[in-house]
Amino acid sequence: MNARNARFTGVIPPVVTPLTADGELDVPSLERLVGFLIEGGVSALFALGSSSEVAYLTEAQRSRVLEVVVGAAAGQVPVIAGCIETTTDRVIERARISHRLGADAVVATAPFYTRTHPVEIDRHFRLIAKAVELPLFAYDVPVCVHSKLDTAMVLALAADGVLIGLKDSSGDDVGFRRLALGLADLPEFSLLTGHEIVVDGALLSGADGAVPGLANVDPHGYVRLYDLAEAGRWAEARTEQDRLARLFEMAFQARDTSGTAAGLGSFKTALKLRGIISTNVMSPPMAPLGEVETAAIAELLVQAGLR
Repeated sequence: MNARNARFTGVIPPVVTPLTADGELDVPSLERLVGFLIEGGVSALFALGSSSEVAYLTEAQRSRVLEVVVGAAAGQVPVIAGCIETTTDRVIERARISHRLGADAVVATAPFYTRTHPVEIDRHFRLIAKAVELPLFAYDVPVCVHSKLDTAMVLALAADGVLIGLKDSSGDDVGFRRLALGLADLPEFSLLTGHEIVVDGALLSGADGAVPGLANVDPHGYVRLYDLAEAGRWAEARTEQDRLARLFEMAFQARDTSGTAAGLGSFKTALKLRGIISTNVMSPPMAPLGEVETAAIAELLVQAGLR
């Protein structure tokens, strides 16, 4: 597909955090999910990302989730830990905890809640990398942190060895292509798309892999898509991507709720229907999807050949 030699490639699901009916961490379901994803052929696991409900979990829950994911993975694939915190020192503290718990790399966004200047964002990543012994990914998700990572800044941080990779969930196709072109001389940097329905296009543009939430539901499909792209079988890759795009319609079934709850709720509902996790409960104030949405998602699973 390309001449790059990135350390992290392929399909890296942002692992959903299953909860019990009373909102506690469902350890057996999480262990089953990790096993399901590894059996599906994924190349790494991203714990404590947006699809993991990282913003909703307590500190103790975050540590326990990472501990369970690392234990269940048992070295079969690397585990990347989200350290999604408002400011630099908080990220460093979380990253050090992640290191102790066995993570292989960490992920941080730009600072948020506080008003932050681009020069401060650059310093933020440099300070994290200096303080933490694990490889560092940047996570570009302006819909959540309200600042877009500048392309030139990312390339400079990559060239200086501060960042090992980037998960791009910005929706900025022009910026993504500029990054791919700019990384030609940095073949070990991992450029990953966070979008479910344009993975084929991102791979064709030079991405090294994908971090799609829907891969929790259908890891096998995303691995097929990646393998077809790697083989240069783009027409077949598009057919697989189209099937996954139709499956992603599950994220649009909920009404009168946030986009986060609609998407995450659909993934959890589909995983429950597939027998991987026990409930579709989400952290408050999000409410689980109801019978109407569940029936629609069940039909989409049938159409996708998953039931």
